[in-house]
Amino acid sequence: MEAFLVSVVLIAVGEIGDKTQLLALVLATRYRRRLPIVLGILVATLANHTLAGMLGALLRDLVPGEWLRWLVAGSFVLMALWALKPDRFEERDAAADGSSRIFFITTAAFFMAEMGDKTQIATIALAAQFRSLLAVVAGTTLGMLIADVPVVWLGRAAAGKVSLRLARLFAAALFVALALAAVLTD
Repeated sequence: MEAFLVSVVLIAVGEIGDKTQLLALVLATRYRRRLPIVLGILVATLANHTLAGMLGALLRDLVPGEWLRWLVAGSFVLMALWALKPDRFEERDAAADGSSRIFFITTAAFFMAEMGDKTQIATIALAAQFRSLLAVVAGTTLGMLIADVPVVWLGRAAAGKVSLRLARLFAAALFVALALAAVLTD
């Protein structure tokens, strides 16, 4: 349960102001069909975070315990620093009307946007730290949905109400706390 809860909170907070959240806003304002966008986010996140989690689990099995502890802690510190940097998203022109087309555009765009993103790297680190791949992937996926679905449903009205700077600082603090926990616990 700890792996699931830590994953949910860390990713939900870390995703605020992230490029994929901005992508959700762009898709929602461009297409105005919420359900295929939300389903595309879900499928892309499940696929991307499952692969990331599998890599983290592999690292956990290959890297000696003491080294892994410091590797995980170091990756969380890097994530904290990365969380402080604002993301920018450049809108790409795409025209589509059908729900299935919007779903596929969203799925492909989200999957690619997550490649090398801080939430993907965090998923790798969480899977390396915790033994439950299912709990980590479910938690990181739910965290993404918690952050991105309200943006899809509320669009521009919600975007102006959240202090992205404060969210980045809070996310950085969470990553540092996880780094300390990785070093101080067995």
